[in-house]
Amino acid sequence: MRTRDEEIINTIHEFRFLTGEDVAEIYFSHTKKPITQANSVLKRLRRDGYIKCSTERKKYVYYCAERKVKSDSQKIGHFLSISQFYRDVFRIEKPRVFNVEPKLGGKGSPEPDAFMIWKNTPFYVEIQRSKYTKPQMQDKMNRYEKYYLSGDWQNEVWQIPQKKIFPPVWIIGVGSGSYDTNKQSFKVFQDTVESMLTRFNK
Repeated sequence: MRTRDEEIINTIHEFRFLTGEDVAEIYFSHTKKPITQANSVLKRLRRDGYIKCSTERKKYVYYCAERKVKSDSQKIGHFLSISQFYRDVFRIEKPRVFNVEPKLGGKGSPEPDAFMIWKNTPFYVEIQRSKYTKPQMQDKMNRYEKYYLSGDWQNEVWQIPQKKIFPPVWIIGVGSGSYDTNKQSFKVFQDTVESMLTRFNK
């Protein structure tokens, strides 16, 4: 198997679900026909049993062969929104680290949709597909506050010993920009990718 094939399989495993367009942009954007190239590789990987494909949607969705999933699972849309966010930041600069739904602790710990290091800055990313109620968002922020106060974040493998920092929480998507998050001990951003890029450029 080619190294690129292994990378594609590993990426599908990390993101849980990817469309052909996701794979085309991430791996073949430098070619003349990204979609054609991606479809050719995905067809071969599917034929050889490394991945499966859900054809229930307008765009085919690919996932690893060992994953058991209902083709109409509600989680598919959730994970595709994460891959879309990845593509949005990837177009600007490839994240040095991008982990989907990282585990930050046990029960009661925050559950970010992604952790990434992008433009040399770590982020916990919350991707909203629907608007949260005030109590729901407060519960989410309380979990991050508890994690912040615990100090456990200082032990993350990506931390630099001489400069340990708590990643800002980046809320993006439906409802972002309308939540009251000013009472936290850590930074919270409610920006689009374009707005966040403006922050870096200042």
